[in-house]
Amino acid sequence: MFFQFRKDKSEMPDPRDALAGRVDAMRVNPIHHHLGTRIVAPFPDGTEKALFGLGCFWGAERVFWRTRGVYSTAVGYAGGYTPNPTYEEVCSGKTGHNEVVQVIYDPGAIRYTDLLKVFFEAHDPTQGMRQGNDVGTQYRSGLYVHDAVQRAEAEAARDAYQAELIRRGRGPITTEIVDAPEFFYAEDYHQGYLSKNPGGYCGLGGTGIACPIIPDQAAR
Repeated sequence: MFFQFRKDKSEMPDPRDALAGRVDAMRVNPIHHHLGTRIVAPFPDGTEKALFGLGCFWGAERVFWRTRGVYSTAVGYAGGYTPNPTYEEVCSGKTGHNEVVQVIYDPGAIRYTDLLKVFFEAHDPTQGMRQGNDVGTQYRSGLYVHDAVQRAEAEAARDAYQAELIRRGRGPITTEIVDAPEFFYAEDYHQGYLSKNPGGYCGLGGTGIACPIIPDQAAR
């Protein structure tokens, strides 16, 4: 199939021009390649869900599966217009989707604010529609919140980190904070990619500046 790539993939496409997509969801192995836990529902009682976009999802997923208190991770696409897109379609710049990581975590072992600290320190949230050499809407920084508590904590974390970045001479944060859209699983070969391919590409790079979040300030 031929995909016509947009000349400027750093701009969101007009929804009217988005690719049509498909009804059928992507089929994936339900078991995490590295953790051995489930990446599709049902998940254990008491676990909670978080959704992050921070550049190429291969490295982003590994950052979270290495985090204590995380039950499982899965990579996929969110924030665009095309239902059940393929990787090639997302790369075309004509779906509007972001590469994201869905994190299932135990709130008794780790708080959402701890995950926000991991998120902000693992990438550069000031780069707009890119991360390093990876350029396009699919690499934008995004926090996709599932309830009012997550939104409040995400906004507080962003504001705290912004103040620290400004103090250190950095620019404005471009992270979008929006209600969690539908999560579409990426192809199975993307799931746990750096576990299957330990020497594979990882384009993540943070600012080197710590995010000043104090976990016990989270209101739950």
